[in-house]
Amino acid sequence: MKACLLHAPATIETNPLKFTDAAAPQPKRGQVLVRVRACGVCRTDLHVIEGELPPRKSPVIPGHQAVGIVEKQGENARRFAIGDRVGIAWLHRTDGTCEYCRAGAENLCDNPVFTGYSVDGGYAEYIVVPEDFAYRIPEGFPDEQAAPLLCAGIIGFRSLRLSGIKAGGRLGFYGFGAAAHVAIQVARHWGAEVFASTRDVGHQKLAMQLGAKWAGGTFDEPPKKLDAAIVFAPAGEIVPAALKALKKGGALVLGGIHMSLIPSFSYDLLYQERIIRSVANNTRRDGEDFLSVAAEIPIRTHVQIFPLGEANRALNALKNDAIPGAAVLRVAR
Repeated sequence: MKACLLHAPATIETNPLKFTDAAAPQPKRGQVLVRVRACGVCRTDLHVIEGELPPRKSPVIPGHQAVGIVEKQGENARRFAIGDRVGIAWLHRTDGTCEYCRAGAENLCDNPVFTGYSVDGGYAEYIVVPEDFAYRIPEGFPDEQAAPLLCAGIIGFRSLRLSGIKAGGRLGFYGFGAAAHVAIQVARHWGAEVFASTRDVGHQKLAMQLGAKWAGGTFDEPPKKLDAAIVFAPAGEIVPAALKALKKGGALVLGGIHMSLIPSFSYDLLYQERIIRSVANNTRRDGEDFLSVAAEIPIRTHVQIFPLGEANRALNALKNDAIPGAAVLRVAR
């Protein structure tokens, strides 16, 4: 099969992904082989490629927002039929036995396996996945539209839940990339007002088109105090500004897997029972609930499509905020 391989972490400007031939995987017990049609490009892929997340597999095929068709079943795999369309997300497998898994918090599993990081991912023509960790993609979403739902969408949805935002509440978004442009559609569906803070004028414009009440620069103070805010950008320097924008008792959710150093700040910004909390991965329940809501709204993702062989170009564009919405690799039709 054709695939994009990362042999060693390097800055994306050096185009470290090699588009080459690789051995196609074969499904083991409880797994399915999926012929990939599209794979979303995520900032977490950048963190893997550039070494901001310590390497776990080398070489590795990145990508954890894959949509494709079940082509082969491993032994005892019966959940999906040959020809079913499925999605594969970041959480590839958990141990199912640790205290967190037993408590229903599998996103905090002690021994997790991650797609495109611990095991090969979706920047390839084929991928294998445990059938219990694949998602049935609702009808009505073309492959390229569905791909960003599998990380940007699911993580944004979990971030919204943890923010505690309610109908009529005011919610701030810091950074307006793939996750935020999906999350705003859910937030508006729930009746919340959204205030978008982002450095890119094009992203500000997209936020307003998607129903934001206000859009301004990253460090511009929103015109009203916020009940909650989500920092999607991996920039720790945003945290004090976001705290300053919160009402008393407001919650600040950090939606990324990696973030630059958070500077020290005055305790006054945290006082009055403001909360900072991170989002770690997702549970399968998050994914199922989100895809149900996505179909109900229905969510429409704004995508820029690249051929699989141009993954480096897509990631360079993502790093430079040149993607309005989400980047998606077209693998096959």
